[in-house]
Amino acid sequence: MRSVCIMLIDDSADDNFFHERAIKKDNPENIVVTRSSVPEALVYLRFKKAGDPHPDIILLDINMPGVNGWEFLGEYDRLDKELKSRAVVVMLTTSANPDDVVRAKSWGCVSELITKPLTPEMVKELIRKYVSSEDSSPTSLAGPVAIA
Repeated sequence: MRSVCIMLIDDSADDNFFHERAIKKDNPENIVVTRSSVPEALVYLRFKKAGDPHPDIILLDINMPGVNGWEFLGEYDRLDKELKSRAVVVMLTTSANPDDVVRAKSWGCVSELITKPLTPEMVKELIRKYVSSEDSSPTSLAGPVAIA
């Protein structure tokens, strides 16, 4: 099993701590890039250095102070196609608000919306669905978007 790079974008240090543990539970070699705000995440994606890992999966919290997850999507949509094609965006929420589901479906770059907390089983399923085991590119997202 190859390692994957998962970017966590969440203002909650507690959530990031537990989510990182969930990500590394089945494979301690998984790389976690944590950013506590949207501006920090966008700087990383736009200006990462040659040796910095590119995320296979971006786990994005919806509700953050300042710039929220929805606003991140607007900026992410403006990134170079090459950057976007190599990552799957999964939104994280603490609520089961049906409006969030509808809104998430309206963004073509969002593959799923899942409810926190993230579990090791959820991570394993996300990797199985979206990341090829043979290379570092996400698998094809052709077909219907799986937003729960």
